[in-house]
Amino acid sequence: MPSTRYQKVHIIVNPAAGRDEPFLKTLNDTLNTLEVDWEMFITKQAGDATRFAQAAVEAGVNAVAAYGGDGTVREVANGLRDSQIPMLLLPGGTANVLSIELGIPRDFSQAISLLENNRSTPKAIDMGIVGDQVFFHLGIGLEAEMNKEADREAKNRNGIFAYVNAALKNLRNFPTTHYHLELDGEKIEIDGINCMVTTFGSVGVGELKLSHAIDVSDGLLDVLVIQEVNLRTVLSAAAGAVFSGELAGPLQQWQVRKASIVADPPQQIVCDGELVKFNKIDIQVLPKAVTILVPTKGSRPPAIK
Repeated sequence: MPSTRYQKVHIIVNPAAGRDEPFLKTLNDTLNTLEVDWEMFITKQAGDATRFAQAAVEAGVNAVAAYGGDGTVREVANGLRDSQIPMLLLPGGTANVLSIELGIPRDFSQAISLLENNRSTPKAIDMGIVGDQVFFHLGIGLEAEMNKEADREAKNRNGIFAYVNAALKNLRNFPTTHYHLELDGEKIEIDGINCMVTTFGSVGVGELKLSHAIDVSDGLLDVLVIQEVNLRTVLSAAAGAVFSGELAGPLQQWQVRKASIVADPPQQIVCDGELVKFNKIDIQVLPKAVTILVPTKGSRPPAIK
């Protein structure tokens, strides 16, 4: 019989997540097979996932599972921050970019089975913090406008293609923004259509990366600016995607521990798929802030029934 060192698990579920699929029977069958003692908690509003994760830490669980999108994962990570209790990602959102970055199986039963011994390894990864808001990926400009355009109905109907459609719509007339950056004390002035501060490089499509230099556990934040989108930059990005698997060509990139950003004129901001507002964008890295269960290299996923 399979065995697990994660014998007491709390599962936090966002019922508004983008994927529309039954999962309770699969969850129950798999966890019973693994002989896991589990409880489920359903979120109803922003902040619930963080509160449930904090309660799980106090209850002395061995792991916390998060079912939802990147925003749900961010909230659970905030509740688990610095606790050493690992998080299991159960992809349930539209994009689930962090899951793709970490190689988490998209199949629900395979993702749950990472609780089994020898199938997973705890991996400590970085986060960023701005004000009291933690994040894995923050975008200012075009990226936030894309998120605003891809409304909930379109996300549920078209998934990741809702974001692609929103990007194509906005690219036509999206204005250039002037970004005042202060990166580890160095002041930089640059024009662009989007500024990102991220801990991971995946773009959510296969193995394609923003840049191979981005490491989710290196204790650094990666600041990237897309300066313009035209035929030359599109061809450069396409060539990079085909030959190297990264889009770094059209991007300006810095690796820092602290960053201050002012957008002129002010732009929309998105954190892990959720629109947010900040009066001032002062950011710093939180090295190895949360631990996530990732597939052990060489392990085989369980057969899908």
